[in-house]
Amino acid sequence: MRGDPSSRPYDIIVFGDTCVDLILRDEDVAPQFGQVEKTVAGYDLVMGGSCCIFAAQAAKLGLRVAILGRVGEDYFGKLIVDALADAGVDTRYIEARADLRTGITVHLVQGDDRAMLTHMGSLNALTADDVTDEILQSARHLHYGSLYLQTGLLPDWIDILARAKRLRLTVSLDTNWDPGERWDHDLDRAFPLVDVLLPNEQEALRLSGAATYAEAIAVLRRRVPLLVVKRDIAGAVAWQGEEEFAQSVFEASDGGDGIGAGDSFDAGFLAGWLHGMPLASCLSLACECGRSVAGGIGGLAGQPLQAEIAALQPTAMI
Repeated sequence: MRGDPSSRPYDIIVFGDTCVDLILRDEDVAPQFGQVEKTVAGYDLVMGGSCCIFAAQAAKLGLRVAILGRVGEDYFGKLIVDALADAGVDTRYIEARADLRTGITVHLVQGDDRAMLTHMGSLNALTADDVTDEILQSARHLHYGSLYLQTGLLPDWIDILARAKRLRLTVSLDTNWDPGERWDHDLDRAFPLVDVLLPNEQEALRLSGAATYAEAIAVLRRRVPLLVVKRDIAGAVAWQGEEEFAQSVFEASDGGDGIGAGDSFDAGFLAGWLHGMPLASCLSLACECGRSVAGGIGGLAGQPLQAEIAALQPTAMI
């Protein structure tokens, strides 16, 4: 099995970008100023945050997951902690603080597209001082997500990765989108510390600085030992050394909003990878998780459980 000994309490530690998702759906959800009131066909209020959704899916797949984060002492904070705990995530490192308001993202979902408005609140409240060596070395793997939104960690994120590697953790990175469109923050120093890079196609282009998808893949393959690119309905592709693995995907069920599909994909891939499965099997598992979530509302509803995944049954594990 890759990484540190399984005697460590957790398989994965993740830093929580704690927020809730308020999802508004209609054929026309564009607001109209001038005090014009419009109605919408439906809404949902669920736990959001890429890393939180990732943590829930990883725990549902049987991994021992702990999350470090902050929430406000409010209803939304309780919703997040309860949702994570219900999924099987250890929430002992989440602190509720009276001086914070829990983050929220409003999703305006219209057909196959959506726009998002986010109040950061607790989402970026973590700082490097919160990430102690004791917490890091309690796990054998660190999954780092929402790089550009977790601005409290951003000044020290390279040091956090370096400490994780010194403590013998393996590291995966899904930067997610950069709202500031900078796509930097010492990536050249970060890539040598990353074992698995998990961008989507558009993120791969930005992270590489290349003009075309083919050029982006060529650049990133030289930077990290294992590159996994999410390609939406085209499936996913992974590259390790000179080997390339591709996985197609069935179309998701109608009516889903796609929220959290990439995060559950990441969890599925790492569930296989941390159990020593062949990369082709890891990709298949990842795509199954991503497709299931894409067909649901919000990031949690469609997440599969370990018992539903044949490859993750104890007799199949290494």
